[in-house]
Amino acid sequence: MALTDPLGDMLTRIRNGQQAKKDSVMSPASKLRARVLDVLQREGYIRGYSEEALGKHAGLRIELKYFEGQPAIKHVARVSKPGRRVYSGSKELPIVRNGLGITIVSTPRGVLSDAEAREQNVGGEVLAEVF
Repeated sequence: MALTDPLGDMLTRIRNGQQAKKDSVMSPASKLRARVLDVLQREGYIRGYSEEALGKHAGLRIELKYFEGQPAIKHVARVSKPGRRVYSGSKELPIVRNGLGITIVSTPRGVLSDAEAREQNVGGEVLAEVF
């Protein structure tokens, strides 16, 4: 079965893994997924990730993070979906939870958090929101 939204699949695996109190989850590897995980790691939402074999293809092992038994990620949602793409300029980037969360944006300068995109004055496709 073909996957229509690979990034949404990875975010769902993270959400489900944290609800089940798993230490880590596996996801198929891609450059976009790895760049999104870089942003999540920089912002402190995951401990890290590593590339491993997943059957005959490459996979990503995502190390989940908890704080006092509670997941570091309370909410993760896909904003721009295959059926409805969402783009935003640097001045109009959404603010999540009054600045307590982040928006992950795919820009011409790579995948960035909303704060990094505002700092570099670039907009792009709004991939996900996390808090």
